[in-house]
This record gives sequence, structure tokens and C-alpha cells, in this order.
Amino acid sequence: MKEYLKHPVFNIISELSTKLGIETYVIGGFVRDIFLKRPSKDVDILVIGNGPGFALEIGKKLNTNVSVFKNFGTAMLRYQDLEIEFVGARKESYRSNSRKPIVEDGSLEDDQKRRDFTINAMAISLSKANYGQLIDPFNGLNDLQDKLIITPLEATETFSDDPLRMMRAVRFATQLNFKIHQSAIDAIVLNKDRIKIVSKERITDELNKIILSKKPSIGFNYLFDTGLLHIIFPQLANLYGVDYIEGKGHKDNFYHTLQVLDNLSKNSGDLWLRWAAILHDIAKPATKRFERGHGWTFHGHEDKGARMVPKIFAELKLPLNEKMKYVQKLVLLHLRPIVLAQDIVTDSAVRRLLFESGDDIDDLMLLCQADITTKNEYKIKKYRNNFELVKQKLKDVEEKDKIRNWQPPVTGDDIIKAFNIKAGPEVGVIKNRIREAILEGDIKNDRTEALALMKTVGEEIGLNFEQQIN
Repeated sequence: MKEYLKHPVFNIISELSTKLGIETYVIGGFVRDIFLKRPSKDVDILVIGNGPGFALEIGKKLNTNVSVFKNFGTAMLRYQDLEIEFVGARKESYRSNSRKPIVEDGSLEDDQKRRDFTINAMAISLSKANYGQLIDPFNGLNDLQDKLIITPLEATETFSDDPLRMMRAVRFATQLNFKIHQSAIDAIVLNKDRIKIVSKERITDELNKIILSKKPSIGFNYLFDTGLLHIIFPQLANLYGVDYIEGKGHKDNFYHTLQVLDNLSKNSGDLWLRWAAILHDIAKPATKRFERGHGWTFHGHEDKGARMVPKIFAELKLPLNEKMKYVQKLVLLHLRPIVLAQDIVTDSAVRRLLFESGDDIDDLMLLCQADITTKNEYKIKKYRNNFELVKQKLKDVEEKDKIRNWQPPVTGDDIIKAFNIKAGPEVGVIKNRIREAILEGDIKNDRTEALALMKTVGEEIGLNFEQQIN
């Protein structure tokens, strides 16, 4: 293993630990990623003794600042391209109503036992006597080769002690495309209600990492099958299932949503666009109706879904800022390009879509393309051809009318000056008429034509035109 410890910091740590008579080890993700051939810049150093104290000594040696986190018993420093965290070996015990452990000093064996998964419990010695030796008491290397997520100790104990590890199991399985061992799955099912003692922020942090994985559906399937999803994100779990009346059913909107998310993830790594994919049909259970002679409908699910977004974001402790508004906008508009793709595309409809979506039009189109999950080859070809038509129309109309991020060519101040009036409803009436005329194509997106219409509309509603505006 010595060839993987070429970075000079490992030799420096080794020399100082020998001088001080302290055992030190590289442990956790850095070791795991060596075998996965994944680059890693985060290094965990396990110290048999005082981790923060040793880190401060290393900081002096490297002439770099050390951040000490007393509450966690850890310290961290940055050296060259690495972020290095130091922690003293410890053993932990837990109370039933908390995931905060009672911590005591421990040995290497104690510390490896408390690790979440076997693949994260492997250590490499930095001591001179056995420098570079792999210490793998739980056969983590075999589990890496078998692509298995399994706990070092009995899984029920591991997950009951620290319920966040259930989310971490799903996250690692998703990121690495591994299987969760059946014993761990059974333990998650048994302990799923324990997730309620974990903060929403920690849960959502793991959820976002699942969402950002190459194939997020792996994680969501595990969350659903174990029952975790029903607790942490019930609105998504509620999409599951198909109802039949008069022999007519609808698609399973849960698995459809996962397919849309996977489709989108092939073309975009943006977290918030992926959230829009997750939430685009979130209101279908609330809007589901059966119309005799027609079948199942979900009228207005895009509008209701957009109104559900702020509450879901608040519950999951996601940001209630422009990120939320972005997701809300895409949920609201996600049917519009599809409707345009199915019907005769008019310039007016395209202008309105450009006006309402602004700079997010390209993301909206990615979402809508991902939303095509039919297995019917004829329909796929038809939708794709129509989508190409819509994309070209969007480009042509934007080049001609400059509607994206549209700013009105006539302002409220222009109207007030022209008619010598105070701010009031008349100003809004005129502005709306100008906007609608431009979107409908009745006039160009041009100041001269807009001013002429302003004068006409103002006089129609009884205002006296008093000042020419240029």
C-alpha cells in the first residue's frame, strides 16, 4: 500500500507519530477510494490518543493553521491539495432517544467497530514499524470487490445506534452502484422509524447526495422499499400505485418520476433541475379524477404542484430563496412545451413561453424531454420530431422578438408623464394591453409601436394625452 501514500504529508505524519510514540492510521473514505480508483482529496487520520493535540503538532511542522472542533473531538487542516481531518480513536455507546454517542477513548479495533460500513472501516498504518500495512478486520476489501454495503457489526445495532447510517447506506449504494446486503436492508426496515430522531438538515444532505448520483433511482427505490421514503418524503411515496376503473388505469407516477429523474441526470448535473424533475408530478395524487368515457385525468396538477413546492422545501429544510422559485417555475411550466409539441405551434404561444420562462427555457426543455418515458417507439419518434420543431421555433421567435427576459418597451413612468396622471390602475391597464399585444404579435417588441398603442389605449379609457414621449 506504500505506493498510495506518496503525498509528502503521510511521511511527515509518520515521522512525528514515531517521534511522539503515537500510532496513526489513514482510515475511511480515502482508503476505500484507493481500491475504487477514485481520486480523493479528503483524508481522515486516526490517532490512538489525542487527535486534536496531534493535529496541532502537525500544524506547527507544516506551518499551517489548524481548526479544532472541541465538541466533536476533531481537528482539520489543509495542506497543498489535501483536506486532512484528525480524530482520536474512540468507542461509542448510544441512548435510545438520541444519535449523539457517549464517547470514550478507544483502540484501533474499537474505532473500526464503530464505523458505519466495512468498506469505510479499512485502515492503513502510518507507523514506521508497519508503514503501509492494510488493516481490514471486517473484510471490507472483499465487500468492495463484491460491491456490497454491509455493516461491521450486527446491522440492527449499527442503525439503531445512529439512524443516519440508514440514509448513508442508501447513499453509498447509489453513488457506487453497489447492493445493500439483505441483513442491512432488513435492519433498515426494522429501524426505519428511528430516522425521526435525526435532524431534517442531515437527512436532506444525504438525500441531495443521492439525487446528485449518476442514477438516482437506485437510491429512491431503496428508500421506498425499506419504508424510509414514506417517513422522510411522504409526498413522493404517495405517487406510487395504479388505480383501475372500467378496465382503465394510469401509469405509476412514482416510477415515472424516477425514470424522468434518471433521464434528466444523463444531461444535467444541476441539483435544482433534478429537484424539478422529482416534483414535476407531485400533485397528481391530489388532482387525480376518473372521467367516464375518457379515463384518468390530472387537470391542474402543474399549478397545484407549483403551490406545493414551498411547503415541501420548508419541510425538508431546503432553501426558500431563488432556488425554490426556480423549481416552482419549472413545475408550473413543465407541460407547456409538451403541449406546444403536440399542437400547431403559433408564434404567440412560443412568445408566452419565452416570456414566462426567461433564462430558464433551456432547463425547461431538458425537463420536458426527460418527461417522455413512453416505450412506444412511434410516440417517441413523434414527440422527438415535434420537440425539434418547438426548439427551432423558440430560437426563431427569440431572434426576431427578443422576448426572453423581456422588459416592457414602455414603462409606468412613461405612461404617467404622457397623460399627466398619478400612479393607479389605469397605468396597469395600459401596460397589460401593451404586453398582450406584443405577446400576441399584434405589434412588434418595439418602443415606437408600443408608444403608439399606449396613446390609443389611454384615450380609449378616457385619459387625455398631454406629453409626447420619445
